[in-house]
Amino acid sequence: MQLIDTLLTQAAGIAALRRDIHAHPELCYEEVRTADLVAAQLAGWGIPVHRGMGTTGVVGIVQGRDGGACGRAIGLRADMDALPMQEHNTFSHASQHAGKMHACGHDGHTAMLLAAAQHFAKHRCFDGTVYLIFQPAEEGGGGAREMIKDGLFDKFPVEAVFGMHNWPGLPVGTFAASAGPVMASSNEFHIVIRGKGAHAALPHNGIDPVPVACQMVMGFQTIITRNKKPVDAGVISVTMVHAGEATNVVPDSCEIQGTVRTFTYEVLDMIERRMQEIAEHTCAAYGATCEFRFKRNYPPTHNHALETAFARAVMAEIVGADCVVEQEPTMGAEDFAYMLQARPGCYAFIANGDGAHREIGHGGGPCMLHNPSYDFNDDLIPLGATYWVRLAEKWLGQPRSGAAA
Repeated sequence: MQLIDTLLTQAAGIAALRRDIHAHPELCYEEVRTADLVAAQLAGWGIPVHRGMGTTGVVGIVQGRDGGACGRAIGLRADMDALPMQEHNTFSHASQHAGKMHACGHDGHTAMLLAAAQHFAKHRCFDGTVYLIFQPAEEGGGGAREMIKDGLFDKFPVEAVFGMHNWPGLPVGTFAASAGPVMASSNEFHIVIRGKGAHAALPHNGIDPVPVACQMVMGFQTIITRNKKPVDAGVISVTMVHAGEATNVVPDSCEIQGTVRTFTYEVLDMIERRMQEIAEHTCAAYGATCEFRFKRNYPPTHNHALETAFARAVMAEIVGADCVVEQEPTMGAEDFAYMLQARPGCYAFIANGDGAHREIGHGGGPCMLHNPSYDFNDDLIPLGATYWVRLAEKWLGQPRSGAAA
């Protein structure tokens, strides 16, 4: 691997910051301490800071050797928030806040971008400006959307924006990036079936919503198997069914909740329409009524072709072409999708390893994302930071005509 020497030298100090963030996790829009830490580090390195965008967002402004006079700019984004989970790890930097945990590696994402920021501050080997975007509230809060609403790309105009997420299971030293959809849209549904309660021994006196719910859940799966083209991706997951309070009472209502994930709006539109039709008509067939709510959360994360090819070339120079793989699309969701809707760019993945990096006493279970035994691999910090540095330098060093419009 072709790592930058200074990033290796400063890696231990940045790892200590990462572990401090891990020990003090903050949920979406509550990242006050984390934002304070990020802002203090940036300011201490002589990097101007803008705060408050998206409530707790931080943007560092690094101007190159020309003072940014050429007008060119690139955006690099890291997320800062934690998850509402109880950590099982027992190592010294485990969460100090019950019910909160950095189980997705956002502490590591922040650390990698901080490492790059420290290098940028000392070695401004580019013309133009690098905007360091430390985003809040990725885990369901739509922090990227809110930063954009607050004028992120108006105040800090960029030619392209790039993001990166750690990915457990792949060997350290591997990157993955692909053009097109790499993560799905995330959507929720909430259905209330209204029937008529009765004694369980006299069910004919009521309208039982439970068998209606059972028919509805099975009917939803025909949308995937019979209404959607087999080559189009889509998932309907009913994850909650709630009804009744007593074994001898037919309940008067039943609630169904779950998620829908797709890579395109065309498939999403069809699924939402068919779900509502099936829900309402199934209820009508049994004499019940229906309340149908469908909430669209994150859009699909869709990488742009030119920027993805550029990012892959940078990765290959660092780790070798054999260690830059295609990212298989996942039905997980990511709010960096909003940034890719606003500006061209690429969302890439950096391998987090198989979990062997964890210390003794880490707890049981695999080191996967959103797992109570997860921990970010600090060995990635100089590698991820090298990618950020080389990406920015090479992007700003190419002819303007080569940059995406």
